[in-house]
Amino acid sequence: MTFLWEQGIPVIKLDMIATLALAILLLLLGRVMVNRIGILGRFCIPAPVAGGLLFSILMLIFHQTNILVIKMDTLLQTPFMLAFFSTIGLIASLKLVKKGGKLMLIYWLLCGFLSLMQNVIGVSLAQLLDIDPLLGVLMGAVSMEGGHGAAGAFGPEIEAMGVFGATAVAMAAATFGLVSGGLIGGPIAKYLLNKNNLKSTEALELAGDGTVTATGGNNGVSSSSDDAKAAKKESEYAESAVSAHSLFIHTAIIAVCMTIGLMVGSWLKGSLGIALPSYVGAMFFAVILRNINDQLNVVKLHTETINLIGDYCLGVFLSMALMTLKLWELVDLAIPMIVVLGAQVVFMIVYCLFIVFPLLGKTYDAVIMCAGMAGHGLGATPNAMANMKAVTEKFGPSTKAFLIVPLCGAFLIDLFALPCIVWFINYFAH
Repeated sequence: MTFLWEQGIPVIKLDMIATLALAILLLLLGRVMVNRIGILGRFCIPAPVAGGLLFSILMLIFHQTNILVIKMDTLLQTPFMLAFFSTIGLIASLKLVKKGGKLMLIYWLLCGFLSLMQNVIGVSLAQLLDIDPLLGVLMGAVSMEGGHGAAGAFGPEIEAMGVFGATAVAMAAATFGLVSGGLIGGPIAKYLLNKNNLKSTEALELAGDGTVTATGGNNGVSSSSDDAKAAKKESEYAESAVSAHSLFIHTAIIAVCMTIGLMVGSWLKGSLGIALPSYVGAMFFAVILRNINDQLNVVKLHTETINLIGDYCLGVFLSMALMTLKLWELVDLAIPMIVVLGAQVVFMIVYCLFIVFPLLGKTYDAVIMCAGMAGHGLGATPNAMANMKAVTEKFGPSTKAFLIVPLCGAFLIDLFALPCIVWFINYFAH
């Protein structure tokens, strides 16, 4: 860490280690803020977003008043990002997908169509407002369905293409989506419940045969015996406690996924000219590795260890991404962003009410999944879970919704959204 003066303005230069230390401290500050400030907890604002955004606002004040400049070395941001998305791939067991049946397939396809429409809306309005269409992509599925993770990954990629303020736009849009997703999920569910006079039927089903059965033929979850077998099989991956040996094994696997992901991304960019963020290759290779291992049982994967590594890496990555935002680059884009993001919210409401709900069968479970769709379709999977929990606590349980929405929102959605995003970026690239 060094201190100097540039053009009469004090400048602090943080090296790689000092930047990492600051990111972790802001993450811890964010946790305190989320725990003590009610509105942050109510809208499921991630701790690194709270702490990192607070710091970036402070940097905006310093920039506008020429009080101080802090320059940071974010070299470690990419490795943490790659590690996080590798953990997402490693928990994506396709065996669990089969439990959702036809209803999960429909929900998954709806998520895919949503990513397409979010990009269409973003690009179309960006061109109408005379701003770069790549910024429209960032205000589309990247920041809406993708959330802060995808925003932090794609923003620098597009900024490297010469689009000024791309990272700041992506992160600001993701934050807007996070709050919006938490705001509209509950009202959408309540409107549908009141209009269609729907109630949870699971209490009656449990009383009838002692198990949760399907309420829509092949649309439901599997039988209780099949679920028990699947749960037993899945528990084999979570028998041992987190240990140093377990961390070594899983970090080795993650490092391999990161390495191969980078190689695949470099090859695609050099050979085919496709701009593919490095994390995409790492995540998809991790998915392949996980499901091959499910068949061969070479390594006993420990879900708790994978989640622990993923949570840590995501926290540091997001904190570092948010704290380095240049918010002053958003001034000229404020009105276009309000228009585009407002249109995304309106479309989500219309989409849930008139397309998602009818196609999911107009049932109580469909209502809960609409609340979830609004949460992760604009924000993140924790938003979806918070929306569904708030509704089910008042109106009754929905086992199918809590099975299908997290699986699609946390992983399966990317199988549609990422190729869609990459195509739009490459089509509109300069």
